Amino acid sequence: MTLFQSTLLLAMAIPSILAQPATQDLFTAGEQGYMTYRIPGLLAHGKTVLAYAEARRDGFGDWADIDVVLRRSTDGGKTWGPLRVLADSGKDTMNNPVAIPGAKPGEIHFLYCVNYARAFHMKSTDGGLTFSKPVDITVAFERLRSAYDWNVIATGPGHGIRLKNGRLLVAVWLSTGGKKHRPSRVSTLYSDDNGATWKSGELVPDTLPNPSETYAVQRRDGSVMLNIRNESTEHRRAISVSADGATGWSAPRFHAQLLEPVCMSSLIRHPKGGLVFSNPDTLEATYVDATKTVNRDRKNLTVQWSGDDGETWTAKRVLEPGLSGYSDLAATPDGTLLALYERGGLDKSIFRTSRLSLARFKLDWLTSPKQ
Repeated sequence: MTLFQSTLLLAMAIPSILAQPATQDLFTAGEQGYMTYRIPGLLAHGKTVLAYAEARRDGFGDWADIDVVLRRSTDGGKTWGPLRVLADSGKDTMNNPVAIPGAKPGEIHFLYCVNYARAFHMKSTDGGLTFSKPVDITVAFERLRSAYDWNVIATGPGHGIRLKNGRLLVAVWLSTGGKKHRPSRVSTLYSDDNGATWKSGELVPDTLPNPSETYAVQRRDGSVMLNIRNESTEHRRAISVSADGATGWSAPRFHAQLLEPVCMSSLIRHPKGGLVFSNPDTLEATYVDATKTVNRDRKNLTVQWSGDDGETWTAKRVLEPGLSGYSDLAATPDGTLLALYERGGLDKSIFRTSRLSLARFKLDWLTSPKQ
């Protein structure tokens, strides 16, 4: 083989090598005084990327002493600033953080809940360097009491969206079951005045067993589609659509291609126009007792691509074959995809996350035929 041929073969191999996801750990169990980090959230807005999570100080459960923590990147997720505590209230549970992109550069809205009982809104105008004082917006949930007398509320988690008309929108769930978090219903919160006031949308029709963590995406025709976690024995994600993201939700239907192990997923619109979805794509039950629970394993974290607004999913790739659970997706302006996800389990427990890892990859890694 000549030197020219060797050089040509190396040059041909480099794009394939560079196309593979680059992964780094952003939050690691046991660091910064926290037992574990869970419930990842991710937002790319202009040059800024925010990675945020629940930092659980004294336990692994949802009702521990939990703070909301944040790391910030200004280079598309390549490098990251130090961990910052964004919300802390002593021993209270700070839960379900959600970031929403604003209309202006550097404008970011941020929602979270306290003790699954109150909801708050903050705003940043400098790309997440600083945030305004939290404002209680629980009144938006209170308007749903006449239809559903909840005792638990939760925003997101993950990220919210800004519609073409400027409406800020986030999926929410409610429960009448207290710490059991079930039975439950799903709806949306929205703001039409740039976060000054918040209102609740209508409840999604009550046809699913225990719907909860849900993602919203705007379709090309302007309507809003919800992708809903649920505990049906169909073990499929459920879909509901509204013309405006608040009213007239369609009866949920199961999507045959999207498996549901009963776990948070993520859904975004890529800058090139298609949709990207992530979740643990498995119905195996190695780590859970399938005779006692509808839950399935949290492993085999997979990303999928749809070019027709989620009607069909035509490409998929595995990001993490091992233990992997909740995830959130984002895309930078140049189209680079980011996934922040729960990876590994302490003592091989799928509920005791060992770290939150960030993967960076190009769309062609997902959509190109495997080599």
